[in-house]
Amino acid sequence: MENMINLTIDGVQVSVPAGSTVLEAARKANIHIPTLCYLKDVNQIGACRVCVVDVGARALQAACVYPVSEGMVVKTNTPAVRRARKTVVELLLSIHDRKCLSCSRNNNCELQDLCRDLGIDDDNHFAGEMNHYDVDDASPCVVRDNNKCVLCRRCVAACHQQQNVGVIGAVRRGFTTAIESPWKLPLANTGCVGCGQCIVACPVGALKEKDSIKAVDKLLEGPKHVVVQTAPAVRAALGEEFGIPMGTSVTGKMAAALRRLGFDKVFDTDFGADLTILEEGTELVQRLTKGGTLPMITSCSPGWVKYCETYNSDFIPNLSSCKSPHEMLGAVIKTYYAEKFDIDPKDIAVVSVMPCTAKKFEAKRPELSNYGMQDVDEVLTTRELAKMIRQAGIDFATLPEEDFDSVLGESTGAGVIFGATGGVMEAALRFAYEVVTGKTLEKVEFHEVRGLKGVKEAVIDLGETKLNVAVAHGTANAQKLLDSVRSGEKKYEFIEVMCCPGGCVTGGGQPIVKSEIRMGVNVSAERAKALYGEDEGKARRKSQDNEELKVLYKEYLGEVGGHKAHHLLHTTYVARDKYENVK
Repeated sequence: MENMINLTIDGVQVSVPAGSTVLEAARKANIHIPTLCYLKDVNQIGACRVCVVDVGARALQAACVYPVSEGMVVKTNTPAVRRARKTVVELLLSIHDRKCLSCSRNNNCELQDLCRDLGIDDDNHFAGEMNHYDVDDASPCVVRDNNKCVLCRRCVAACHQQQNVGVIGAVRRGFTTAIESPWKLPLANTGCVGCGQCIVACPVGALKEKDSIKAVDKLLEGPKHVVVQTAPAVRAALGEEFGIPMGTSVTGKMAAALRRLGFDKVFDTDFGADLTILEEGTELVQRLTKGGTLPMITSCSPGWVKYCETYNSDFIPNLSSCKSPHEMLGAVIKTYYAEKFDIDPKDIAVVSVMPCTAKKFEAKRPELSNYGMQDVDEVLTTRELAKMIRQAGIDFATLPEEDFDSVLGESTGAGVIFGATGGVMEAALRFAYEVVTGKTLEKVEFHEVRGLKGVKEAVIDLGETKLNVAVAHGTANAQKLLDSVRSGEKKYEFIEVMCCPGGCVTGGGQPIVKSEIRMGVNVSAERAKALYGEDEGKARRKSQDNEELKVLYKEYLGEVGGHKAHHLLHTTYVARDKYENVK
């Protein structure tokens, strides 16, 4: 039986498991303690002191790290506590660039919330000397502005502990402390994988995605035929930007909004996901039967691919040669679609709406092009799409439900679940089972690969074949998995890796959820529910049953995994040296 600790917080008696912090106990008692540097399961270091409380000691203590003890009496709202918190935030404001109206986090900023809640109306209380930094915007994915940084270190924890990348950290001491990359290099010249988890962790506007809205607006104003496609995970989170409850799928409203923004065609990246499954599943079967490199590892996540290229280049032969779904669809749009509707490919622009900042880097990879044209021209994040919808004055919540355009708009449930960790694996298994066994798969759910465990393992029965599979999300978990394979401790035939914890539903380009809300809600699980729910509601739930996809192969690609499909839909990778630009 779990050992429980009894304590009193602001006169409320509460019982919590031993090892809990005062902050966790207060949360259970529905008592609000403000935080800033704290981020559940990511950053729990008590650095900012915003969460100080009176525990009867000589000094106030940080509730996010102070452990509970039997009979403890905690006061969270005394005049001394309120003065201390207010002073801390006023000091933070004295080093913060307070250009709120032009900030990407205006109205969704935890520092703004603290100022409101603590009654701070003088942002110059400790005015004086400030450090000034150049904005680092060299990366195609992430923009870093240390003038806004409040030194909470949440981004550092996300980069180091969560993602095992570690290209930013605290340097120097005292007033000159800053969060920087090694050797003061821009992020573009480090081993940054562009995942954007630092952006979602940041409580202010010190980190944001590289803006693509201006480029997309220019395309929409110009003469080109502009096609947009949306990733599975976008529909699971876009509604949050407009007050729609988390976990609600807004597929129909999203399609309607994109048409009102002026795109000529609105296609579904889920179609590209179904296409990926046919090519990737066929590649897996060929590797199993004809002696290819095993385990085969998925290549849908660009942050993961870059992580593999940079930190585990010996696993490059294990990566599936398949392009990611939106890159596949981009290639098909500029060939099959262009030919079918007699449009010069040079007159087509493809815009992808993605939950991922790393997709911005991926779209610029020279390997992801055909006939001298990039498969995808511009990438918007979910947040950027929401911003465009607001700027256009569209009332998203009242939009009617509309469908995607035909030819490249149909999808199955297998394509939808790509956005959740384990989704690519499950979709591939729905295909591989029927190819290997020659039988119809009646029960399409593979619950063994679902859920939020860091590394999931399963043995899948494919008749005479037993397939050992593993799923990892977050590159820190992926690294542990790769190390176990490299050492010979584990043996698999097929591995799915998603760069972001929870998969694409919690990608670096998704709506930012404040730390207070994240304490009480599992964001990944809630958003994944939207995708699994849409999957269950689909008439077709296996990629091989996609009728428009069958037409694509019949009219243009030929055989699945054949020469034409391989030329258009597959790619290569390159080993990267994270230190190559260090002088």
